[in-house]
Amino acid sequence: MSWPHIRGVLLDKDGTIIDYSRTWVPINHEVALAAARGDRVLANELLRAGGLDPVTDVVTPGSPLAAAGAEGIVACFSPILGARTPPDLLETVKRIFAEGGGKYAVLLPGARQAIADLKARGLMVGLATNDSEGGMRASLSRVGLIGAFDFLVAADSGFGAKPDPGMALAFAKAVGLHPSVLAAVGDAAHDLATAARAGYGLKAAVLCGTGTRADLEPVADVVLESVADLVGLVG
Repeated sequence: MSWPHIRGVLLDKDGTIIDYSRTWVPINHEVALAAARGDRVLANELLRAGGLDPVTDVVTPGSPLAAAGAEGIVACFSPILGARTPPDLLETVKRIFAEGGGKYAVLLPGARQAIADLKARGLMVGLATNDSEGGMRASLSRVGLIGAFDFLVAADSGFGAKPDPGMALAFAKAVGLHPSVLAAVGDAAHDLATAARAGYGLKAAVLCGTGTRADLEPVADVVLESVADLVGLVG
């Protein structure tokens, strides 16, 4: 099966080109501890509410810590914290995201070559993430990919967040291509929902992040082991 009509690919970041566990588990621990003002018991409660088991570090697919941006995580934590919610929690989360991307980001095997191969085939390649813009740029700078994309968009870039279609439509406009000749690649159902709402021609899921085959098969046109497997199927 192939999609030769595809002329551009919009990649998700975490779990698609960035190793989610090695990058985001330590960041999420920092975020929860900061939100709990150093109270480890409370921080563990926040982690569980957000979908991360603080003992095993296993993350639930589609949970706030797996899929939401800073605003979604704050919305998850705030009801538990109540009056203990730090007044600057959103700014703190965004700062930790940006700093964490610069400290912890690890590229998934084959991702760099896959991006280069897609570009070599003449495809436009963008990246859309529910991370903050600061976190996105810090992560990509750390792994040496900040200049590899034709378009970058984050949850606070002004186009909304996944699963809304704004990011995907912004990529289409930026590269001058109709959504029907674009593909979106991600490790979570909300990545594919974004593509579907934007009218993309291909919704490709990868199994190298937090999503499972059972989660992704019902909403994807194709399920791949990694983004490297997309090369040769498009363009």
